[in-house]
Amino acid sequence: MEFLSHTWHWSIAGFLIGLVMLVLIYFGNHFGMSSNLRSLCSMTGIGKRISFFDWDWKSQRWNLAVVFGAMIGGFVAVHFLSSPSNVALNPKTIEELNLLGVDAPNGKFLPDYFFGKDFYKSPKVLGMLFLGGLLVGFGSRYAGGCTSGHAISGLSNLQLPSLKAVIGFFIGGLVMTYFILPYFIN
Repeated sequence: MEFLSHTWHWSIAGFLIGLVMLVLIYFGNHFGMSSNLRSLCSMTGIGKRISFFDWDWKSQRWNLAVVFGAMIGGFVAVHFLSSPSNVALNPKTIEELNLLGVDAPNGKFLPDYFFGKDFYKSPKVLGMLFLGGLLVGFGSRYAGGCTSGHAISGLSNLQLPSLKAVIGFFIGGLVMTYFILPYFIN
């Protein structure tokens, strides 16, 4: 149990992700989480009204199993296998958060400042979250996939569009961190 409750070295986790990608490629499948939204919408029968959702979702049942497995695995990991001593942030990150007025997570994955109940009472925050959700939805549709699909599956298939998308994701993350995040805080 000790082995499972601590973070794994990047080489072990990376090897396992690579192994999963090889198995998916062998069977002719492509991994991605955002494509499951299309499957879930298609399951409702909305394909009769919107042609985008008119497709054989049953061919993607394996990917729905991945989503449910990720949800169950996340629940098990947080509630049964996590240890507060595992969360070790870089001291420079903690210092920069303190300069912005955000306390360190103190053994949690997420700081209360952003994920506590009080944070969501601000109309400014709710508006930014709504706008961010729209942009993420539009971006993943426009890019032809989400971060997991492009960064894991697309790059492992050496797809140039996935490389471009991943570069865009990183640029978006940097813009969020340095220009938009301070707007939330102040």
